[in-house]
Formats: sequence, C-alpha cells, structure tokens
Amino acid sequence: MQTLNTVLTIVQVVISVAVIVVVLMQSSKENGLSGAISGNNESYMGKTGGSSLDQKLSTATKWLAVAWVLLTLAICLL
Repeated sequence: MQTLNTVLTIVQVVISVAVIVVVLMQSSKENGLSGAISGNNESYMGKTGGSSLDQKLSTATKWLAVAWVLLTLAICLL
C-alpha cells in the first residue's frame, strides 16, 4: 500500500509541474476586466476556429487539473 501511495504522489508531482508549465505557456489576456466590461470583438473560438495553440493549452490545462484533483482524492482515500 505504501508503494502505491508513493507512485501516486510522484505522478501527482509530475502533473503539478505539467500544469504550471502549461499555464505559463498560455498567452496573457491583456484586456482583463476592462475587456470584459466594454466587450471584446474576438469570439471565444477566435479566427482560427478553436485550433490555436492557446485553445489546445487551455484544454490541456483543464484535463491536467481534473487528473490532479482525482489523484489528490485517491491519495487522501488510501
């Protein structure tokens, strides 16, 4: 049981580093709150139809976050 806990902890550390790297690779949204209030002329999908690098990084961030939460729950329940 201790070995499984160690393996899950190592995998969680790797996923944590991956989340940090993926978030740092995303481009910043410089409009911030003013862009949200006044509106932005770019749609959610943008001009590239959602196949841009930012869209892929956003999707990767979501999946890595879900994996991280599930691993955290698994480690807590062991």
